[in-house]
Amino acid sequence: MILRRKRRFGDLVGRQLDLFAADESTLLSEARDAETAWNEADRDSAEERYGDLQLVLDAIGDRLLDRRETYAATLDEAAADEYRAAFGRSARKRFGPAAAILDDD
Repeated sequence: MILRRKRRFGDLVGRQLDLFAADESTLLSEARDAETAWNEADRDSAEERYGDLQLVLDAIGDRLLDRRETYAATLDEAAADEYRAAFGRSARKRFGPAAAILDDD
């Protein structure tokens, strides 16, 4: 049996992302609606619907980045790097393309 080592920031990041999902529920719902609109769009309006979706995903990504950096600023450099990595992994699993901005750092 293989046991996974508990990651240092796993629980913290999980709680932060739960709070993010609750705080930003309207924006996350808007993203789901925008994705549905894009998927159901006809050929003539698909590009515009994709642009709408991308704007919402960018807003989510920016807010995730703000959350991550607000907490990371309270840590020393090594811990902040470890935290950022943990936050990025979990955010990408949970929010997919909306968390892509976290890869740019």
